[in-house]
Amino acid sequence: MKVQILGVGCPKCKQLLANTEQAVAELGAAVEIEKVEDIREIMKFRVLMTPALVVEGKVRAAGRVPSSQEIKQMLQAGEGS
Repeated sequence: MKVQILGVGCPKCKQLLANTEQAVAELGAAVEIEKVEDIREIMKFRVLMTPALVVEGKVRAAGRVPSSQEIKQMLQAGEGS
């Protein structure tokens, strides 16, 4: 599974990365986490606000920082798609 964190490096982007890493560790899942900071790449996802969380190519959250518990639920839902 591939997860992307979209953001240019603001504190909220860093918190989203930390929450995502925590969720992945708690799940023990095989997940590739990629940090996307290039604004052109971010725009390809049609995201208007960062940070954003992308699971398997689908934007799951934008403009906010989901908790690690919420991210775990998103990852578990992404496994079934």
